[in-house]
Amino acid sequence: MVSVEKAVIAKILKGGQKFEILVDPVLALEVRQGKDVPVDLLLAVPEVFEDVHKGTRPGGVIVNKTFGTNDISVVAKKIIKEGEVQLTTEQRHKMTEEKTKAIASIIARNGVNPQTGVPHPQDRILRTMEEAKVRIDFDKKAEEQVDSVMEAIRAIIPIRFEKARIAIRVPPQYAGRAVGMIRNFGTPSKEEYGSDGSYLCVLEIPAGIQADIYDKLNSLTHGEVQVKKLDK
Repeated sequence: MVSVEKAVIAKILKGGQKFEILVDPVLALEVRQGKDVPVDLLLAVPEVFEDVHKGTRPGGVIVNKTFGTNDISVVAKKIIKEGEVQLTTEQRHKMTEEKTKAIASIIARNGVNPQTGVPHPQDRILRTMEEAKVRIDFDKKAEEQVDSVMEAIRAIIPIRFEKARIAIRVPPQYAGRAVGMIRNFGTPSKEEYGSDGSYLCVLEIPAGIQADIYDKLNSLTHGEVQVKKLDK
């Protein structure tokens, strides 16, 4: 449960009646984005107010008539999704900053310079977003904003999303641990074990994470892994 001091007000006006609740600002935005959050984590106080600052409450009959229920979980989530979540300037700035980094991470993982085939580092993506004066909406999912950000930064740096297909051969002594690691990056299209127990697969991954998977497999196998990029 979020403390009252760190909570913010979510409110809605329905039928001329005001309803307010005290919520965790981060979790409230997750609810707005469709995530199912337990009400005991979401609310600082498990009650519906008419005015939080005055401590006044609407009657249970009014709540039930307006929302069709007195279930605090249902009512709270309706207020959050259909109403307004009040945030401080500091909270808005922090959430916008976090969302900006999340978008840059997605682009860095999936995007490459089409002229060289090399990914752009996340720091470069962030600097380009700033140069392009990209506006980020902290209230929208990062994935929903990637296309518009890509369009904006493409005017400054050459970038496009690409997939890479790689063939991997892991020596038998490392195969067991390598399989789980590889499947964390994606679902192999082909898998088999050699007569010596080595693990072989073909994996399609975002082009921007090739170096990451190479580094991790090299570390696991002490440089004995074999990786080859395949033509599409």
